[in-house]
Amino acid sequence: MDIRNFCIIAHIDHGKSTLADRMLEVTGTKQMREMKEQLLDSMDLERERGITIKLTPVRMHWKSVQLNLIDTPGHTDFRYEVSRSLAACEGAILLVDASQGIQAQTLAVLYMALEHDLKIIPVLNKIDLPAADPERVSEEVMRLLGCEREEILLISAKEGRGVPEVLDAVIERIPVPRGSGGTGTRALIFDAVMDPYKGAVAYVRVIDGELRKGSTIHLLGTQSKFEMLDVGHFSPHYVSDGLLLAGQIGYIVTGAKDVAHVRTGDTVASAPDLQPLPGYKHVQPMVFAGLYPSEADDYPKLRESLEKLALNDAALSMEPERNVALGNGFRCGFLGLLHMDIVQERLEREHDCDLIITAPSVLYEVELTSSRPAEIIRSSLLKPDDQQTALLSNPADFPDPAHIKEVREPWVKLEVVCRKQDVGPVMTLLQERRGIYISLEYLDADRALLHFEVPLAGIVLDFFDALKSSTSGYASMSYEPLGYRSGDLVKMSILLLGEPADALSTIVHKSEAQRAGAVICKKLKEVIPKAQFQIPIQAAVGAKVIARETVSALRKDVTGYLYGGDVTRKNKLLDKQKKGKKRMKQMGKVTLTQDAFLSVLKRS
Repeated sequence: MDIRNFCIIAHIDHGKSTLADRMLEVTGTKQMREMKEQLLDSMDLERERGITIKLTPVRMHWKSVQLNLIDTPGHTDFRYEVSRSLAACEGAILLVDASQGIQAQTLAVLYMALEHDLKIIPVLNKIDLPAADPERVSEEVMRLLGCEREEILLISAKEGRGVPEVLDAVIERIPVPRGSGGTGTRALIFDAVMDPYKGAVAYVRVIDGELRKGSTIHLLGTQSKFEMLDVGHFSPHYVSDGLLLAGQIGYIVTGAKDVAHVRTGDTVASAPDLQPLPGYKHVQPMVFAGLYPSEADDYPKLRESLEKLALNDAALSMEPERNVALGNGFRCGFLGLLHMDIVQERLEREHDCDLIITAPSVLYEVELTSSRPAEIIRSSLLKPDDQQTALLSNPADFPDPAHIKEVREPWVKLEVVCRKQDVGPVMTLLQERRGIYISLEYLDADRALLHFEVPLAGIVLDFFDALKSSTSGYASMSYEPLGYRSGDLVKMSILLLGEPADALSTIVHKSEAQRAGAVICKKLKEVIPKAQFQIPIQAAVGAKVIARETVSALRKDVTGYLYGGDVTRKNKLLDKQKKGKKRMKQMGKVTLTQDAFLSVLKRS
């Protein structure tokens, strides 16, 4: 059978899902009466936000050739979805907006496609817009890919212009899938979902052999064995076939009820002794945050919901955690802030979880001086291959400075595409975040591409908003990890009445500690309720206090009933009150309410 497997890669809002809609119409996969905008974006969340979150496969037929398309997300936070799509395909359509040109995330996904050795078909979309400039954007694409102008296709996905030519180019330019030549059946799981009726459903690309309904299969990674209850393809809903041949993309229903049995990147094989296929690189989470149920009784429900979501979203990592103020919850790892936002919303909508989410942080490497590190830090936090180094994302776990030899933080390579007049503001913004300037190149007369190296902690919270504000919304960014570098990082503790509140401690660079401490102390002053005594709020690094605010005492008018007489009567009562307040302060304790705690830890 003549087969082509391909995906569409592009920056956000360059028209990937719209092009996929037109392809479904042109090939007759869906009738006009069945069509709706962004058909492959099945989640309500995708439709509301106008972005693709999950990869979606669909099978079409054009000129007697079977086309397997995987619609991919565009945002850099969902790059793991994109990498899995690329591994299941032989070619990719690079879609570029003819009015905006090449953006930072276009470059990021293109480099990933080239790493997978995919055949790239350059396509310019939105040529019907008044602001479209196909000549200029074609020059950019030619410089980027080193292709000829004739190879670039001009289309309008909204109007359907040029879509048949794109399908013809897919057949002509993208190679036919080839097996590895091995004996036996092998298929790569590139996605998996937990269906409430079918159990775990694996999305597979068959490399060798065939998958037949009713046959027994082995999952080589988890050492599990299942009978295939159903086999079929996507149209884009499930269509049962009973058979998948080499080179085809489809689904298998395993019937597994335990989410741990079916994992993305695993190999489906006909025998347990076959060689597993190269899977995916283990994804490294970039941002960490605490997820806690609003009610303590909902903890088991949150755990079950996260496990189901982790099957559907392989980039999500989780581990149990206990917090002094919020109780039991999970420390979750995400690829970015948008990824974190989407996971939170999916838990609330799809799984009906009422959540509290703490401020995002990053993962630090802490090298210890002690010969027996397990005495000063939990064994589970130590790196498996280096027992002298701990991996910490929770500041409460940081050991005493006396036991620390070195602290390393993650750095990223950042690419920013902006207008030439925005180069100055972007450089200023990055310098404030401890960024290191690498290079500047001009894509054309009006647009620049800047390269920086910057600590991940500097861009993890509000950097994207600040970048958009300083460039009037024109700039786009993408980043990729560079590894860990040593830094002058310290644990900043918050003291209430001289006692450290561990749950509020944070890891900051020494140069930024004073500013961050002043902000936290001010916030706490607004939310901590007044007591009968003064409450000092201090931010300290080690033994040095770097910021302070004071919550004034409630003052009862003890002299209110006095009238006339000597002033010494009044002073006697005030002295008595002063002694009482001093004694109360020595005995008193500040109870940090959940609201006060959240006002500091919650994302702004």
